[in-house]
Amino acid sequence: MIFRKKKHYTDAELVEGCARNDRRAQEAFYRRFSPAMIRLCLRYTSDQETALAIVNQGFLRAFQKIHTYAFRGSLEGWVRRLVYCAMADHFRRSARYSHFLVLEDQEDLETLSPDAPFDEAHLLKLIEALPENAQTVFRLYTIEGYSHAEIAEKLCISEGTSKWYLSIARQRLREWLAAEQRVRS
Repeated sequence: MIFRKKKHYTDAELVEGCARNDRRAQEAFYRRFSPAMIRLCLRYTSDQETALAIVNQGFLRAFQKIHTYAFRGSLEGWVRRLVYCAMADHFRRSARYSHFLVLEDQEDLETLSPDAPFDEAHLLKLIEALPENAQTVFRLYTIEGYSHAEIAEKLCISEGTSKWYLSIARQRLREWLAAEQRVRS
């Protein structure tokens, strides 16, 4: 199939074209999904340039892995997961965000097996399962690097409430990870 200019391509056409490294397909793919991915990144960083760099890294991953897309779930959801992983990698590398996904202190992790699988996609799913307020505070504190004072101001809550929500989030994550480890043992 040769890609010709047209307004809308099906997901199958986009995947097939991108897998063949067809530049028009890649451009159509990028144009279709980039606005939503930029909005996703801007929720976690207010810097447009950083958001665009993360989105581009995510799309690079998508183009490299497009041949693995199995048409289970939406194509946009698949792209979103890759961009989200690129964002997690970006924050992990950044010195300011060196505490990304730290559950609490190192001793909290000592109760878990050293070979317990901590892949980021699974951790992100667990974070998404947290209660809304706890999830919001956890993301602001651990991913975006806000202080409790900044979170309190941003969410119109007290610093103590921010700390409490963070504690709830960490506790739930520890419990879920420990339960998963027990099931595996």
